[in-house]
Amino acid sequence: MKNMKLLVASISILGVFQAFAQAPFSLPKLNYEYNALESSIDAQTMEIHHSKHHQAYITNLNKALAGTQLEKLTLEQLLLNASKRTEAVRNNAGGHYNHSLFWEILAPANDSKPSTALLNAIESTFGSMDSLKKSINQAATSRFGSGWAWLIVTPEGKLVVTSTANQDNPIMDVSKDRGIPVLGIDVWEHAYYLKYQNKRGDYLGAIWKVIDWEAVSKKYSEALQSPLLKLIEKSAWKELSEFHMVMSQTFHPMEENNFTPIKERSGELLAKAVILQNGKIPTSFNTPEIKKAIDELVKGATELHKVNTKKVKNEVLKEKLEKLHDKFHEIQGLCSH
Repeated sequence: MKNMKLLVASISILGVFQAFAQAPFSLPKLNYEYNALESSIDAQTMEIHHSKHHQAYITNLNKALAGTQLEKLTLEQLLLNASKRTEAVRNNAGGHYNHSLFWEILAPANDSKPSTALLNAIESTFGSMDSLKKSINQAATSRFGSGWAWLIVTPEGKLVVTSTANQDNPIMDVSKDRGIPVLGIDVWEHAYYLKYQNKRGDYLGAIWKVIDWEAVSKKYSEALQSPLLKLIEKSAWKELSEFHMVMSQTFHPMEENNFTPIKERSGELLAKAVILQNGKIPTSFNTPEIKKAIDELVKGATELHKVNTKKVKNEVLKEKLEKLHDKFHEIQGLCSH
C-alpha cells in the first residue's frame, strides 16, 4: 500500500513537471548577473524584477492560455489582436514581451554605439542622439502611473517615440502609435523604486549608461525586414477591419441558417464597403490588384443589398453573400502576399 502511494505521488509529480515543460512560454535567461548593471540599476531590483515580476507574467499567461486555441499562437500573434483578448492574456502577454525586450537591450556600463544605419535614422528623425534621449525621457516622464516608453519602427520604416500604459505595447491594436519596438524603458515603480524611490527622472538619467546600442541596432535592422510590420499595417487599416466585423457578424450566422443578420444589415455592409473604397489604403497594400478587388467588393455588396430589398429567397441571398465573402478573402490574400 505504501509503495502504491509512492507510485501515485511520483506519477502526480511527473505530471506537474511535464505540464510545466510543455507550457508555451518560459522565463528568458539574462546575459549578465543581477549586479552587473550597478550603479544604474541595483542588484536587488534586478533580481526581484526578473525572477518575481517577469516570472509572474509568464505563469499567469500560461495559465490563461491553457486548454484554449490561443496556446498555438506566437507571442506576437497574441499581442497583435490585443483588443480581442481577455484582460489576463493582454496584460500578461504584454508583460512577457515587454520585459523580454527590456533585458535584451540592457548591458553592463559600456561604450556601445548605434550602427551607422540606426544613427543615420536617429539623426534624420530627431536631429541627434541627445534629442532622441530627451524625447524618450519626456515620453517616460509624462506617462502617468505605470507604463513604458518606446522607440519603434513604424510600418513605413520610420522611427517614432511613443509610450503606452501598463503592459501594453505598440504591436497591439489598442495602441495609438503602431510598430515594432526596438528600445523600451520600463517606468513601472518596481523597475526603480528600491534605488530611486519616487525619483523617476533620476532613474531615466542613469539608465542610458546601460543601454546596449548594439542590441538596439540589431533589433532595428530586424524590424525593418520583419513580416510583422506588414501585419501591424493591415491590423491598423480601420476601414478593412470594420468591414470584416460586419461581414463576420452576418456571414457566420447565415452558415447556421440564420438569415436575420444579413437581412437587417445588408445596407450597413454596403456602407462599410463604400467607406473602404473611399478611405486611404495603407502604403503596402495600395496596389492596382487590391484597388480592383475593393471596387468589385463594392459592386458585390451593392448587388447583395439590392436583392435583399426585393425579399428574395434565402438561397439567392446566400449565393450573393458567399460571393461577397470570397471577394473579401481575396483581398485578405492579396494583403498577405
